[in-house]
Amino acid sequence: MQSVRIAIAQTPVTADPAKNGTIIRQQVRDAAATGARLVQFPECAASGYVKSEIKSWRDVDWNLLRAELEQTARLAGDLGLWVVLGCAHPLTPEIRPHNSLYVIDDRGELHERYDKQYLSNTEINDWFTPGSRPVTFQVDGIRFGCALCIEVNFPELFRRYEEEGADAVLVSSYSNNPSDSLRTRAHADFNKLWVTLSIPAGPDNRGLTALVASPDGGVVGRAEPGSTTLVEADINPQDEKWDIDLRRARPWRAKARDGGIYRTRHVAHPRSVDRRSF
Repeated sequence: MQSVRIAIAQTPVTADPAKNGTIIRQQVRDAAATGARLVQFPECAASGYVKSEIKSWRDVDWNLLRAELEQTARLAGDLGLWVVLGCAHPLTPEIRPHNSLYVIDDRGELHERYDKQYLSNTEINDWFTPGSRPVTFQVDGIRFGCALCIEVNFPELFRRYEEEGADAVLVSSYSNNPSDSLRTRAHADFNKLWVTLSIPAGPDNRGLTALVASPDGGVVGRAEPGSTTLVEADINPQDEKWDIDLRRARPWRAKARDGGIYRTRHVAHPRSVDRRSF
């Protein structure tokens, strides 16, 4: 395992796949120039998000979108960079798309796809088909998990990624809820993970920004509000400053959650059983 530099994008998202693709590929080039091994983009960064950009699935030029995705994948292979990219994933016309993250590897191949499992009320009733499983993948020995937007409200997902041995969870979002910054940091601290948040650039984000939270719940990188930019951070579990969080607290919490260390210490002492006396 070695240190892995990641770049978290805060970019505009439009209804035009070609315009989105141009923005995405410029950020991919910028990330590669910093030495990043992985760059992450917001929810539906390639396709545009529903309601705000997409009014009907019939309006989406799926062939153009696929061509843009293929062009971005080729660039990832040329630069030797992993790209985690939010996009609507079509199924068939009678079945709603998934809300997905494409994981493109450093050879320019589609390595995996994460489909959002916990959809909002509007998403599940009007727009998307839910996914059914978490996804992890490794870059240079660092294991990443994937999540999308409202899933930042589901601690069980981050707990599962911790149990599966993830070092970091990549959260791509279309949110403008300032509380998502706090939730991101809380999941990082509770589960002793790096947790990232990639959001669209724009003036209406109410102070929410792209960020990288560290395993102690701190912030090791944050974007300027509204700007089109990359947030860079190094993930290095071997760094001694994470000794307590990763090599002491995280294993101890796993043992505590299992409960075995407590069950063997329970007693049937009368003063333990009697709860109505001082």
